[in-house]
Order: sequence, then structure tokens, then C-alpha cells
Amino acid sequence: MWEFAGLWNENAWRRKPEIQRLNLCMWEQDEKLWLYRVEDAVLMVEVLPTNNASSQTAQTIGQVVLKRLISADQAIERLTLTEAFNSQPID
Repeated sequence: MWEFAGLWNENAWRRKPEIQRLNLCMWEQDEKLWLYRVEDAVLMVEVLPTNNASSQTAQTIGQVVLKRLISADQAIERLTLTEAFNSQPID
């Protein structure tokens, strides 16, 4: 996790960052993007490739991708423009 001063330092903050995955995702360029709720201090996260990533990415050892977080307004705008899925049915 990255914050304003650089990498998140659990000793300085005395806790882990507040991050919660929501039950909503969208597809962008054949990639499933999950919507997360994070605290304001978190700017960016490092994402490890998953097992079902492309074969080129899966062959790379130790590679991470930096994902800059977007605001709630930007997320709503992107959700209206892309195919979005809720992982649980709404009653």
C-alpha cells in the first residue's frame, strides 16, 4: 500500500490500512476489476498477478503492478460506461 509519504508503514500508523472489497466488479480490457472501499490516506496499491493472468504475466517472477486508486465519483462514472457485475443477487 502506498500513502502520501510513500509505502504504508504499519509501525508509524500503528495499524494496517482500512481496505474492504465490495461485491461489485467491472470488466475492462478482459480484466476483472473489483471495487474496494479504502481510507483517504491510501493512494495506490501493488497488485500481484493471479494464477489465471495471461501466460506472459504468469511467467514473470516477482512482478507487481501498481494500481492508482480513483475517487468515488470516478468509479461511478466508469461503472456507468462499462459492464458491471454484482457478485451476489440483490433481494
